Amino acid sequence: MALEQALTLLYVEDDASVREATLPLLDHFFHTILIGIDGEDGFEKYLLHKEHIDLIITDITMPRRNGVEMINMIRKTNLEIPILVISAHTEFHYFIQTIDAGVDGYLLKPLKSEQFLKTLSKCIKKIHLHKEHVRVLTHLKEYENITDKSSIISRTNSRGIITYVNEKFCEISGYKVEELVGKAHNIIRHPDMPKAMFKEMWECIKERKETWQGVVKNRAKNGDAYYVKTTIQPILNAKGEVVEYIALRHDITAVMSDKKQLFDFLESNKLSVLILVQIEEYDTLEKFYDKSNVEKIQNAFGSTLLYLMPNYWGFQRVYTLENGLYAFAIDRRSCRATQEEIEEVLEKFLTNVREHSVKIDTIEYDISVVCSYTYGVFKIFEDAKIGIENALKEKKAIVYADGLSGLEYENALHNIETINTIKVALDSQNIISYFQPIVNNQTLKVEKYESLVRLIDAKGKILSPYYFLDIAKKGRYYTRITKIVLDNSFEVLRKTDKEISINLSMMDIERDDIRTYLYNLLDTYASMASRVVLELLESDDVKDFNAVLLFIETVKKRGVKIAIDDFGTGYSNFERLLMYQPDILKIDGSLIKHLQTNPNNRNIVETIVMFAQKQGMKTVAEFVENEIIFNLVKALEIDYSQGYAFGKPELF
Repeated sequence: MALEQALTLLYVEDDASVREATLPLLDHFFHTILIGIDGEDGFEKYLLHKEHIDLIITDITMPRRNGVEMINMIRKTNLEIPILVISAHTEFHYFIQTIDAGVDGYLLKPLKSEQFLKTLSKCIKKIHLHKEHVRVLTHLKEYENITDKSSIISRTNSRGIITYVNEKFCEISGYKVEELVGKAHNIIRHPDMPKAMFKEMWECIKERKETWQGVVKNRAKNGDAYYVKTTIQPILNAKGEVVEYIALRHDITAVMSDKKQLFDFLESNKLSVLILVQIEEYDTLEKFYDKSNVEKIQNAFGSTLLYLMPNYWGFQRVYTLENGLYAFAIDRRSCRATQEEIEEVLEKFLTNVREHSVKIDTIEYDISVVCSYTYGVFKIFEDAKIGIENALKEKKAIVYADGLSGLEYENALHNIETINTIKVALDSQNIISYFQPIVNNQTLKVEKYESLVRLIDAKGKILSPYYFLDIAKKGRYYTRITKIVLDNSFEVLRKTDKEISINLSMMDIERDDIRTYLYNLLDTYASMASRVVLELLESDDVKDFNAVLLFIETVKKRGVKIAIDDFGTGYSNFERLLMYQPDILKIDGSLIKHLQTNPNNRNIVETIVMFAQKQGMKTVAEFVENEIIFNLVKALEIDYSQGYAFGKPELF
């Protein structure tokens, strides 16, 4: 049993015969026994092994240095180590001196086993208690050091008054120790935090005397919000009364979304300057690179923005939002710049961005951005976000965005009204098709009709696509409208021997259900499919060119002709034209209606006609409104005309 304790004894005795008689008894209790043959030797052995010695047993009367002298010298270096004295009855005059020296017990010579075991057991028990006490204190000190370095710590009394804070508490809050100690803990409370949460917390720690945990939003001295995961432990006395509270917190601000932090800042600083920065062509980045690399590019670029922005006003950080969007925000009191001054700074910023390349591994990326800014009071983020959308749409580098959300709100109301009009029209079967004739310029006979969608509103008014189709594309009714137009067109195809042109958008072609619906109609009307012309409107939002080419190939195998609508303006592209291999080019009406007055239009139309003839394509002139325009169109050798000169769109 004794050996398991692994204790080390320093035994100091000058009488060799006594040592020989005592050592067998001591061996049962100690793993290691160091021998000192007198007081001098004993002290030297102590100095040499003091880190390992657990107990000292010493005689008193010894040469060179007696036991009392040795004990006094040891006590100068260690007041805690247990010391037992073995003495004879004749040495009682030393007892007072040993008591003053702080010994832990006495053994009388000659040693009696019962007395020796009893005294030694008490002493060994004390040694183990002391070791455990030291171990616990050491661990507690280690835990305290680790906690103090990794956690934000405070202590408050039972009334919630701060009595202690550590350095990390001061760092994150911005307050000094003297500004916090003696104050109520609500000095750092953020006004956004609901009172109900603090009520529940106090019920937990004060009434129920339980540990409370939760996420708390605090406010630093400079007004910035920060988030901490908090644990509060009530400390009780022997009577079970709360004497103080210890709170440990961990800063989780970094893991809270930048968007939430930005909104918190804007909420706390009602009058702010907000600048949004958007990577242009972010969608292109996502198409060319995988998610991991796009994230690397976005993060690397975001980390440089604070250095690229001329920081006259003291921006502290960049908020990384979503999809290549970033934000700078600052209290208006810190930035009293005029609109012109802000734009001047943004111009410098854009120049810096253009001259900067983002480097990821061995690849460099040149990134261009657009900016919007606002320093309003209401819906500041909404304004700036709409400003970014306008900048991208209108190809502007900088947009001043104050008040744009109000305009957007009005547009939204109009869109909602239009969506409702569409729904009512669909439910009452008031989505109809008009048909406009297309004539052969040589024979002046009608050879085709274009199917044009119309909507009858609740008041019986006929609305053209201009008033509802783009809005329908943003909602869930567009597919239903397309299917109705297809049904109406194929129904008229059955009633006439002329060709029927049907408009399809790229959105229609990319939808599986629309393609399937059209294929089924073509199969049902297989004998008439050769009189179907599908007019494709070019756009820049084609997501999958291969899908478009496959669609064209599929319908052409069924005998369908392909026309490119509104060719000559917008997104017209001769290279893409060769890919589509259409049968017909419909020349945009904006070119045709000004042929008489604009020589440039005539040159463009001549080029289109020449190209179409060489490629074996037929041409159609839109917006032929009168005889003068018709004569010009015919002179340019355009094959067909469509316009009010030959007929308005009407029910068939």
